[in-house]
Amino acid sequence: MIKHLTVPVLARRAFSSSARQLKNRVPEAQKLFQADNGLPVHIKGGTGDVLLYRVTMTLTITGNTYRHIDWVGGKSC
Repeated sequence: MIKHLTVPVLARRAFSSSARQLKNRVPEAQKLFQADNGLPVHIKGGTGDVLLYRVTMTLTITGNTYRHIDWVGGKSC
């Protein structure tokens, strides 16, 4: 019986007006990404974006190279 009562209480807490209000950080992000600093938009976010970009490009180039070598070698894809 107690299990059935806890779900509505949790739902009420999640949607109540006393819930923590989140700060709107969109204007800060817009300033960062719209700044004219000569950087491409895909690396303006900092070190994490640069790392993600480089890993993605490395995997893409490696995969395409492997597929091309495999295709030229006569093996089926």
